[in-house]
Amino acid sequence: MDRCSTVVSAAQAYSGSREAGWRVIDVRFRLPAPDAGWQMYRGGHVPGAAYLHLEDDLSGPVGAGSGRHPLPEPGLLAHRLAGAGVENGSQVVVYDDAGGAIAARLWWLMRWLGHENVAVMNGGYQAWVNAGYPVCTAEAVCATGSFVPSTRPGMILDTREIESGGCSDTLLIDVRERDRFLGLSEPIDSMAGRIPGTVNHCYLDDLDADRLLRKPAELRDRWQEILGNRPPGSVACMCGSGVTACLSLLAMEAAGLGGARLYAGSWSEWITDRRRPIVTGPED
Repeated sequence: MDRCSTVVSAAQAYSGSREAGWRVIDVRFRLPAPDAGWQMYRGGHVPGAAYLHLEDDLSGPVGAGSGRHPLPEPGLLAHRLAGAGVENGSQVVVYDDAGGAIAARLWWLMRWLGHENVAVMNGGYQAWVNAGYPVCTAEAVCATGSFVPSTRPGMILDTREIESGGCSDTLLIDVRERDRFLGLSEPIDSMAGRIPGTVNHCYLDDLDADRLLRKPAELRDRWQEILGNRPPGSVACMCGSGVTACLSLLAMEAAGLGGARLYAGSWSEWITDRRRPIVTGPED
């Protein structure tokens, strides 16, 4: 089966999961209940899938001046991936039950570590179950792999670049829900609003009514309206903490518009310094 680097269907994941060199990873997670994903995994998961936790495995420790989900230390993440059986030659398939919003975080992280053969299972665990594929409850026992990262720092936009004006040619796209972008509500972070100059494209708009990532041609049309004549490399995506923005980066990649960066700290990091400007209300 051909290697995949963006999205696979449940049928493709089922076929590939029986091949040598394929690794499946479950990253289901609930922000209000951090242990819920692990409990769901124990209740049923794709056979052979390992479980990685958004906050324990796919994020670094929260500190003064950091956002809610800092990037993990590359060597530690590589160690966790190796523990899940991943090797440099592996084809990795990641799934969640949130339209890909959590799975895309690991997809992006692995590409940041230099691993191209990683894809999100479109429709996640629900698509697998709805297709009638087998599930199991036993925790996967994985032979430790050998995974050596080759980190790509150019994939990241950081706060210092924004503050210094060093990214004045970069279009910063905030993919939070519209009310959060406008500062009308803020259910998670301590301050409402947005960074001046950002534009809004909610990550949920990249999903269809069945919570599947839209077809590449449709994604391309939607994103091209935002980009205009800008090349994708002049764009960075952000959200509340650098997680759901990865779904928008996946959508762009699937649409053939790869090269955009992630503002990893995102809104939750920006507001740790109250001197940084924020805006609320309608866009100019």
